[in-house]
Amino acid sequence: MPSFKGEYEHSVDAKGRVAFPAKLRKALNPDAQENFTLLRGLEPCLYLYPKDEWEQVERKLSGINSFTKQGRTVKRNFLRFAEDLSLDKQNRIPLPSHLMNWAAIDGTAIFIGSGERIEIWSPEKLEEVDSNLSFESYQDLFEQVMGDNDLEEANGG
Repeated sequence: MPSFKGEYEHSVDAKGRVAFPAKLRKALNPDAQENFTLLRGLEPCLYLYPKDEWEQVERKLSGINSFTKQGRTVKRNFLRFAEDLSLDKQNRIPLPSHLMNWAAIDGTAIFIGSGERIEIWSPEKLEEVDSNLSFESYQDLFEQVMGDNDLEEANGG
């Protein structure tokens, strides 16, 4: 399983193509074959899943009950803007204009490794989200999500 991490800023050309960061490319599982699924994130960013990770997401989605309103709504709104993409020979990824517009990406894209997926942000939207999160609130959130036992292990205790 890849573990994408780090932050990388790249220019987006007039055709919506952006260089895929070399360090993230090195973390790709060979099974992904430089194929991805790109879709709207749950924040004002795009989610980029390598093919092998996207297959796991699809398995989870197939377990959602489509006979409930909640299930249909989640599936519809998560999948309706999904696009399958591949890197070109120059290791660029094409960002569809409708997804770039939704995420307010114009001229510059910031790639953030987020474990099994990559987030792509506009610098302005990322700054906006970051400015609403104080260090103290991040500490509290981290402790809630990771739990006391996991924090002790992370600190070597």
